[in-house]
Amino acid sequence: MPSASPGGGVKDLAGGHSGEVDETARPHPSPPADWRHGRLLARPGQATAEAEAPGLHQLATGLLYVPAAPPGRPRQLLVVLHGAGGSAGQAFDLLGDHAGDHALLLLCPQSAGSTWDVIAGGYGPDVRRIDDALAHVFARFRVDPADVAVAGFSDGASYALSLAVANGDLLTAALAFSPGFLAPLLSTGRPRFFISHGVSDRVLPVERCSRRVVPALRAAGYNVTYEEFAGGHEVPAGTVSTALDWLER
Repeated sequence: MPSASPGGGVKDLAGGHSGEVDETARPHPSPPADWRHGRLLARPGQATAEAEAPGLHQLATGLLYVPAAPPGRPRQLLVVLHGAGGSAGQAFDLLGDHAGDHALLLLCPQSAGSTWDVIAGGYGPDVRRIDDALAHVFARFRVDPADVAVAGFSDGASYALSLAVANGDLLTAALAFSPGFLAPLLSTGRPRFFISHGVSDRVLPVERCSRRVVPALRAAGYNVTYEEFAGGHEVPAGTVSTALDWLER
């Protein structure tokens, strides 16, 4: 499918990335189970370990927020990805105030470097870190397979979109706040997308970012809800509420 480059804009994805990744093929008809392709392997199943109590918990690769929920109820999981130079704590701050009201498990991974691997050179280290964190959650909570989603801001939004396209058999939805690009190496499943962007964004200008990414996704047949707002490189509180309401629907 068309893809936007990390520098902004949309292009055909004809080659891989530098560094650890040597993938040179176009999107594959049968996705390999390989972290180099941005593939996540963990899946919801029968929880076998003791679950964390309600509250915010430090994991080896980030943070996990557990809301109070009725016993035995399947959980809804949202993976939240921070922006460039950010932290798992900042990712939690983005949606943490709303997680309890929406009964959302929030998994906030920390990137291995200053930003996510595909932006720094190629898929690999961060895909494995996120996969490990997902395995931790799935081992402790009964997560509804139809309610595993990903969200992110800025570079985290670009990464969320890319992971969702590559892992639509796991990630059923993606919330992307001010993304810059889209760079999957393959596509699986049919996730739905909520994308927002400020019309005065000077960091990732809307004209060469979301206004190109959104048509590319729609042209590939994805269901995309897109909203622009009067503002810059930010996530207004009203946009967060709208996005989470959309996710529940």
